[in-house]
Amino acid sequence: MTGRGIRAAVCAAAIVVTLGGCSDLIHGKPTGSPDNNGVEPTVQTPRPSRSTAAPSSPSGPAPTAPTASAAPPGADTLAPQNGYVFIETKSGLTRCQISTSDVGCESQFQNAPVVDGTPANGVRLTADGQVQWILGNLGDIPTVPLDYKTYRALGWTIAASADGTRFTNDATGHGMLVRTEGVQTF
Repeated sequence: MTGRGIRAAVCAAAIVVTLGGCSDLIHGKPTGSPDNNGVEPTVQTPRPSRSTAAPSSPSGPAPTAPTASAAPPGADTLAPQNGYVFIETKSGLTRCQISTSDVGCESQFQNAPVVDGTPANGVRLTADGQVQWILGNLGDIPTVPLDYKTYRALGWTIAASADGTRFTNDATGHGMLVRTEGVQTF
């Protein structure tokens, strides 16, 4: 075989190997907010989320009965984009998507439960206090980086500190403290 023939064979083999791993199928069960009227955020996510309900958090004390609270005065208000607010913690280790009905966060949690054989990398909390651990990716969302202070967004109070990011629904008082070490719900 000539040098040109060898190069052609190598190139053909490389194409077969490269294309062999591609697929148009994406397996899973997407989850979303029930009251978003079918409107998706403008940024596409690379794969849907698969989820499983989790009755309690993997770390921290047992949940206590919430009490509704008003957002603190002086909190910065974050403007929504297509019904969502996208934030990133100061450390850059956690990103979240906030809507009026829920908050979903993505991070490499140290003590996450296993979902479909893989440690969950996401958690979703509804305004009424239901928590769900998720496998997924928020994609290339237009996040607002948070500083260590308090924010308001779509009926949620977000208190960001070095100890974690605390999300509290202003109407129900339910919420969660999100840290890479784990999640505590209340």
